[in-house]
Amino acid sequence: MSVASESRDLLVKRLQRLLRWRLWIQERLQLSEWQVTLLWAALAGFLGSLSSLLFSALAEGVHEVLTGSSAGVVESMRHLPWWGRILVPTLGGAAAGLVLLYGQRLTRAQSSTDYMEAIAIGNGRVPVRASLVKSAAALFSIGSGGSIGREGPMVQLAAVVASLVGRWRLFTGPQLRLLVACGAAAGIASAYNAPIAGSFFVAEIILGSIAMESLGPLAVSAVVATLTIRVLTSAQVLYKVPAFQLNSPWEMGPYVLLGLVTGSLAPAFLRSLKQSEEFFISLKLPLVARLALGGLLVGVMAIHVPEVCGNGYSVVVQILNGPMVWKVLLGYFACKWLATMASFGSGAPGGVFTPSLFMGACVGYLFGAAVHSVWPAGAMDPGAFALVGMGSFLAAASRAPVMAIIMLFEMTLSYDIILPLMLCSVIAYYTSKGIQGASLYSESLKRKAASGESTPPMPAGEVQDLMKANPPVIPPTARFAKIAQMFLSVRVNNLYVCDAEGRFQGAVSLHDIKPYLGEIDLAELVIAGDILREDFPRIGPYQTLSDALGLFLSHPVERLPVVDPQTGKLRGSVAKTDLLLALVEKRRKPTA
Repeated sequence: MSVASESRDLLVKRLQRLLRWRLWIQERLQLSEWQVTLLWAALAGFLGSLSSLLFSALAEGVHEVLTGSSAGVVESMRHLPWWGRILVPTLGGAAAGLVLLYGQRLTRAQSSTDYMEAIAIGNGRVPVRASLVKSAAALFSIGSGGSIGREGPMVQLAAVVASLVGRWRLFTGPQLRLLVACGAAAGIASAYNAPIAGSFFVAEIILGSIAMESLGPLAVSAVVATLTIRVLTSAQVLYKVPAFQLNSPWEMGPYVLLGLVTGSLAPAFLRSLKQSEEFFISLKLPLVARLALGGLLVGVMAIHVPEVCGNGYSVVVQILNGPMVWKVLLGYFACKWLATMASFGSGAPGGVFTPSLFMGACVGYLFGAAVHSVWPAGAMDPGAFALVGMGSFLAAASRAPVMAIIMLFEMTLSYDIILPLMLCSVIAYYTSKGIQGASLYSESLKRKAASGESTPPMPAGEVQDLMKANPPVIPPTARFAKIAQMFLSVRVNNLYVCDAEGRFQGAVSLHDIKPYLGEIDLAELVIAGDILREDFPRIGPYQTLSDALGLFLSHPVERLPVVDPQTGKLRGSVAKTDLLLALVEKRRKPTA
């Protein structure tokens, strides 16, 4: 036997052994396209949590440099002299403006697409440089005590990382949008230690659907992110509250009224933010001066009320654990409202999610204290009304009552309050929706869609809209070694066979070569044309998604070859996961 023949036999034996292992793994694990999607969602959750931790550490470092204190934002402001309380937010706003100004040179060729646009009205591609510039600016606005939340940039960074992973793996449009959504869910879960709420935040507000095709990967990503945060930090329940209980069914009456109150105030809060933004724009100040002015206004209020600085977390904890003097709390409420208008209106990058919780806690406590003064038995503990007020105000502002209910439960683990929380949140949601049809998030998306700043996803009405080009192909004359190498190099269960002109001949299944794994002599003789399945299902590029769904339901395959009916040439392939995601997107209702 020649040396070449021995080398060929050795190669065939090695390929046979590797293929037997792959078949053994496939037959026992049976990793479907959906299971692989869950693995990518888990990776997005892990990387998203790391990016959130990095941003939090950098924001705390900026805060310590500006204030000289490692304590919380409110506590640090209390220890500053009056001029320091003015100077720090002003400098932070100016620094954020400088970052945005010089960052425009780096991002001039990129769109302003953020993660919500990329998921809802975009193609899933989140611009990296624009996101990094915006997040860097947010470090200064948040670290200097701006009345803004840190959840916005944390979610943006997590979505950027997920988008990069999807683009690296050449994901299709529906897959990429889903992976970016998983990153956003991971960011919310990392910010609030609330995996279920993180999943429903994206599902309700951005995707507008809680179908398992999308909710499953979101849940996996959020859970992995939360576990990572808990392992790497000492993260626990976000708000530790005393035990609350419902002493009498008659207490539900005041909670109904609280739902009406928060449902009426939330639209007013959102309108004020929009009007503040319009006011700052009308001043026609340079970007740096505009953000510095916003910081200056916050700093002026912080001279006497340092509680307006930051996202309001420490004050909310104080409210929930009471008691509070209602006149003092009313002052906090009014000043925080104005401070949030100043920060948001000036364009300071950040989120208003946590400030909304602050507003709800204040409204709830004040309402509970008022009821207690008139009917003590109807509001035994105003702190319970503060907790319910947080959820109902958030439900009214975000138009996502399920997410708000779950988030409040996850952040407090207070089950006793769940009944009034559910009732109050639903009432607040419908009250707010009746007053103002759109939430803060949906209004922003509608403006971007109308202005054409984003490229909307294709309607995916035909197979060609979801087709992925250049699937793995082998010629009919390919021998066993070539077939085996292809199966080992690409993660597919079927290789398409095309002639020299690119006409589709059939497909070779991984299981079709199973009989040849133990016979070297047979393996050396077999070619693709001998074992291909000529009746392998195929679909045309102009056929509808319903046609593709029918084929997938009648044939146990994960991908279908797309073949031109006129020429018989292979155009690409369509995956079952892409089809199901596209059908979910077509059923999606406009966010309200």
